[in-house]
Amino acid sequence: MCIGDGGEHKNLNVSKLQTYSGINLIEAENVLPGDIIVLSGIEDVKIGDTICTHDAPKALPRIVIDEPTVAMRFSVNTSPLAGTEGKNPTSTQLLERLKKETLKNVSLQVDEENIGGGFLVRGRGEFQLVILIEMLRREGCELGVTRPEVIFKYKDGKKLEPIEHLDIDCAEAYAGNVTIKLSGHKGRMLAYTSHEGGRVHLKFSVPSRALIGYRDQFLTDTKGTGIMNASMSGYEEYRGDFDEFSNGFLVSDQAGKGVTYGLYHLEPHGQLFITPGESVYEGMIVGQHNQDFDLVVNPSKEKNLSNMRSVLKDEALTLTPIQPMTLERAILLLQNEEMVEVTPKSIRVRKIILSAVDRKKNARASAS
Repeated sequence: MCIGDGGEHKNLNVSKLQTYSGINLIEAENVLPGDIIVLSGIEDVKIGDTICTHDAPKALPRIVIDEPTVAMRFSVNTSPLAGTEGKNPTSTQLLERLKKETLKNVSLQVDEENIGGGFLVRGRGEFQLVILIEMLRREGCELGVTRPEVIFKYKDGKKLEPIEHLDIDCAEAYAGNVTIKLSGHKGRMLAYTSHEGGRVHLKFSVPSRALIGYRDQFLTDTKGTGIMNASMSGYEEYRGDFDEFSNGFLVSDQAGKGVTYGLYHLEPHGQLFITPGESVYEGMIVGQHNQDFDLVVNPSKEKNLSNMRSVLKDEALTLTPIQPMTLERAILLLQNEEMVEVTPKSIRVRKIILSAVDRKKNARASAS
């Protein structure tokens, strides 16, 4: 029988009892305390429930799982390139896959209601959700994900936010830069310990929202030699706003492929995300603007041909090498109007509303 969260009793029918012998599962008639076992044929059993016999119906102390602190919306891939680089599951198939993941990843929660074209997935942090996205990607799936949002609480009229206890080990030369970045995001240093070999151990109390996308930045700041680990500390009163990424984007105005000539003339406007030959579509973000507003551009623009001879030969156009787009970097770029398109072969950032005309209509409607 099974004893649930509320103390209710439910009969179970176990069809098979298995235990491990090395890395193999074998059937067993009896098991001993400490054995890891697998029960087949049982349904609707949750983490923390007690499975026992009718002769000894006593519940064990319930295991409590930390509450999720971050949420992201997962949806099917709706871009013009959907289905060209992997399997594009239906909403039902995506939901079933996410629900299956919650059976073995107990800190994940999935809202089954499809709101806004996607399912809200809650986890213990942005890094956990990134791992889930990467797993789906390696399984050959395509999907779209929105910006991570921290889950706030409200108590006695106060806004509470999740706080992380952050442990950092890095070279002493990089400690100052790490401290400046975290302090600017409402982090508070708790301890600073020097060790032999020129390394230091830092402890911080940091809002969960400050760690969204920070892991990639941390590796850059410490030249890949730093180690960080975060654990949930609890909820505290909201520490206030801090400056976030505010630059606009270079947004493609049409479908096609990136062309050297077009991209060369976009470089003065910002940092590019694509290389010549990559497929683009209307609403796809091809770069980060160096101003605080979006700029609609044509990365497929080619040089006009004419029968006029040039006095000097055209110089070969050389583009600045781009930094490969990673999932963490893409998520860090997201604002309220953007999402990430994830496929087995590519990571693309795009507007949620692809059409420039529709985006303007939506902006006017929101302002009115």
